[in-house]
Amino acid sequence: MKITFMGAGSTVFARNVIGDCMCTDALKDSVFALYDIDAQRLEESRTILEAIRKAKGGCGKIECYVGVENRRDALRGASFVVNAIQVGLYDPCTIIDFEVPKKYGLRQTIGDTLGIGGIMRTLRTIPVLKGFADDMAEVCPDALFLNYVNPMAMLTGFMLRYTPIKTVGLCHSVQVCSRDLLKKLDMEDRLEGRKELIAGINHMAWLLEIKDKNGVDLYPEIKARVPKYMEKPDANDKVRMDYIRNFGYYCTESSEHNAEYNMFYIKSKYPELIERYNIPLDEYPRRCIDQIARWKEDYANMLQNGVKEHNRSNEYASQIMETIVTGGTYQIGGNVLNTGRLISNLPEEACVEVPCLVNGYGVQPCRVGPLPLQCAAMNMTNINVQLLTIEAAVTGKREHIYQAAMLEPHTASELDIDTIRRMVDDLIEAHGDYLPKYH
Repeated sequence: MKITFMGAGSTVFARNVIGDCMCTDALKDSVFALYDIDAQRLEESRTILEAIRKAKGGCGKIECYVGVENRRDALRGASFVVNAIQVGLYDPCTIIDFEVPKKYGLRQTIGDTLGIGGIMRTLRTIPVLKGFADDMAEVCPDALFLNYVNPMAMLTGFMLRYTPIKTVGLCHSVQVCSRDLLKKLDMEDRLEGRKELIAGINHMAWLLEIKDKNGVDLYPEIKARVPKYMEKPDANDKVRMDYIRNFGYYCTESSEHNAEYNMFYIKSKYPELIERYNIPLDEYPRRCIDQIARWKEDYANMLQNGVKEHNRSNEYASQIMETIVTGGTYQIGGNVLNTGRLISNLPEEACVEVPCLVNGYGVQPCRVGPLPLQCAAMNMTNINVQLLTIEAAVTGKREHIYQAAMLEPHTASELDIDTIRRMVDDLIEAHGDYLPKYH
C-alpha cells in the first residue's frame, strides 16, 4: 500500500500523520511517499521520519519526490493522499494577506479560513489542488484525498464539486471542542463518558448537544458558568463563550479564529472590544515567525540528540486509513458536501462538518437535520463567501472576488463597497504570479 503526503515540508504535521501510520500494524508496512516543492524542507521531514521508522522496527519504506515535475510519480498508485500544502507560505503570501488590508484599516487575527485573507488563500490554492486532482485521476483514481488545508470548507468543497476525487476534509478542532469547554469551565469531572453532537461548517460547527455519562444535559450548567468565565481578565476564549450567551451554543474553533468570522468583535469604531474579548490581532503572522524560529531550534536539537519516540496522536488520518483497510468502524467529524441536505437548512452546495461513519467502504456522512435557526444563519454568512470564492476560482471572474469580499461579514462591517474593490485589486496585484489571471 502507498500513502502519499503532499506538502511534506510541513515537518511537524508530516511527523504526526506519517508517524501515526508507523504506529499502526495495518499501515506500518506501507510505502510513504513524501512530496514537496522545497528540497530542504523535504529532506528535514525525511530525516525525522526515517528515524521514527527505524525506532518502530524499520517497517515500510520512505520515498521522496521534489518538484512539480515529479508530482505524478509521487501520487502514482497511492491508496491515500494527505494534503498539507501552503501555497505562498508565510513570506510572501501571508504577509500580503495581512499588510495590504491594514492599509485600508482592516485588521485580522488568523486570516486562513474566512475574511479577506481566507479568500485570497483559497484563490491561490485551488489551482494547485486542480493539478493534484488531474494527476490523481490519471495515476490513482480510487485514492481517498484527506485534506487538512485551510480554508477547509472552500478547498474541500471545490474538490467535491469540481473534481472526481473522493475527498474528506479533516480539522483538529472537533476532537477537542467539548473537552476544552468543560476544562475551561472547571467541569473536568464531567469529561469521562460524555456524549456530544457537533454539526455545522468547519471552524463554526456547533456543539448542539453535550451530555454526561448518565445522559444529563450539561448545557444548563455550562450557561450558568459562562458569566464567571467572562469576568476573568486573562481568559482567552471569550468570543465562543459569548456565542453561548447570544446564540445558545458553543462552536468548534478557537475564539481568535471566530473573532473574525462575523461582524461583532473586531470593529475600528469600538477599539475597546479588542481588550474586552482578548482578541489577538495579527496572531497568525506572530505564530508563523515563532514556528519558523522554533523549528530551526527543534531540528538542530533532533540532529544532535536523536528523535524522541513517537506516540499516536489524535489526528483522524491514520484512524481513517486503518479503518478502511481493516474493515472496522470509526466515527469522525468530517467535512463533506451537503448532498441530500445532511443539514437540512443549509444549501446542498455547501461543505458541511458533520458526524461521519468510516468503514471498509470509505467515509459515510450522517444526516443531522436542521440546525437551530440562529446557528444556520451564522453559518450562512460564511457559506455565502465560501460559495462565491469557489465560483471566482472556477470561472476566473474578478467580479465574484469582489462579491465574496463584499459579503464577508468582517470586511463588510468595516469598509464600504468601493474601498473593498480597491483593496481586492491591490491584493491581486501584490500576489502576482501566485494567482491566476482574472477577467
